[in-house]
Amino acid sequence: MNPANPLDSVYFIKLPEGFKLSSRAMQLDPDILLPVQKKDGEAAGTFDMKELTQEQVLSGILTVLAYDKQNANLDYYRRILTEARPGIKKELAEAAILKTKNEDWELAEEIWLALYGLDPADKAIILNMALFYDQRADNYRKNALYDDADAYDSSAEEFYRDVLDSDDEIPDAFFNTGFFYLKKHNFSEAKACFDSYLALMADAKDEDLGNNGEEKIKQAQEILDKIKNRKLENERFHKAYELISTGRESEGLVEIRRFIQDNPAVWNAWFLLGWGLRRLEQFAEAKMAFEKARECEGGDENADTYNELAICQMETGDLGGAQESLIDALNLDPDNTKVISNLGFLSLKRGDTEEARKYFMTVLEIDPKDPVAAAELKKMETEV
Repeated sequence: MNPANPLDSVYFIKLPEGFKLSSRAMQLDPDILLPVQKKDGEAAGTFDMKELTQEQVLSGILTVLAYDKQNANLDYYRRILTEARPGIKKELAEAAILKTKNEDWELAEEIWLALYGLDPADKAIILNMALFYDQRADNYRKNALYDDADAYDSSAEEFYRDVLDSDDEIPDAFFNTGFFYLKKHNFSEAKACFDSYLALMADAKDEDLGNNGEEKIKQAQEILDKIKNRKLENERFHKAYELISTGRESEGLVEIRRFIQDNPAVWNAWFLLGWGLRRLEQFAEAKMAFEKARECEGGDENADTYNELAICQMETGDLGGAQESLIDALNLDPDNTKVISNLGFLSLKRGDTEEARKYFMTVLEIDPKDPVAAAELKKMETEV
């Protein structure tokens, strides 16, 4: 996260009487200081009121709305902004979505925070905030920035919980929150969300289903069936995941082994066992667990199963098996940068640096900010 304080780029001024931002805007109160965004490169003490622009004021207000939640004049600033720019909410939402899509995370977060500060009661905005933080967490985790990923997951969960507490229930909020908890392996919460989603959609008319409505209902029911059939809402399973993911692997392995005794056909459980063993560098045992996960129903449909298996195969010297597993993973998820990076590491183990270079360059074509591939390419350059 960016440690700089955005409010340092704003200063507050007292406006002369009669100053208006536009012909549509309300009359400003000269006794209330107005936030103004500094111009790039502007030195302290050089402000000239004659050069003040509308955009400086509006940008200053947006910065305050985004980052100064305790400011006593927030409602006043909101009125100024909405009267000067009646379509500002739509403008900001479109800009934030575009920046998120382009993975311009820092600027996207600024815009989302400003939009949320403009109308903190708008549940659609709150849901979009949750989705943004959820996506950003996934991006950081993909790039092995686990602390940042956990921090953004925590922010996402706060916004998801906020939107679910609404009296006016939003079906898509339950649907998306369900997937968030699936990612966190919190299957009891995921089940509750998908149950609520289906209940809300039970009496929906065809014209109310929206885009992909029927497909989403089918998907939610399939997930609920898998959670039930695989007993994934079991408290022991969730406890095992929490222990392993927080660095208490040995305790987590005890819990997941107990779960497997009663549920030997659940691929997720064997995967979790393998994951914990792999984190402890017990690669031979982990390899057997991932092989078992692959053999169970559903386990051969997940690229992560093959990717984790390949890591263990590489560590135990089975380079041919690792190659096959990574190709299987890539067939399931062609743009998975973790898999492509591991093909690069496999090439390095085989002594083929040129092939490794191609794989790492492919990763950067997909994700130019991938730190692993960038570091390996830099290392290869220094070793030449």
